[in-house]
Amino acid sequence: MENATLDLVLDVKVKVTVQLGSCQLSMREVLALTAGSVIQLQHRASEPVGLYVNDKLVAYGEVVVVDENFGIKITELVGPANTSASS
Repeated sequence: MENATLDLVLDVKVKVTVQLGSCQLSMREVLALTAGSVIQLQHRASEPVGLYVNDKLVAYGEVVVVDENFGIKITELVGPANTSASS
């Protein structure tokens, strides 16, 4: 019975987001952005990125390049006690 119940939700679409970093800009700075602008994020390149499913942190990973596309290699799953962390 459990497998039949789980089968009901296996095809449900969820939003998956990888948070590479963030920063704060004034509206003046946002309006001044043009093609080629560089925004410095508050995140070191060596730090793991967060993987969120429907805005809940579920894992950390490393950014990788696969066939000229970005991807994420999962390095750590977040336990239930830590899933409320959100940025």
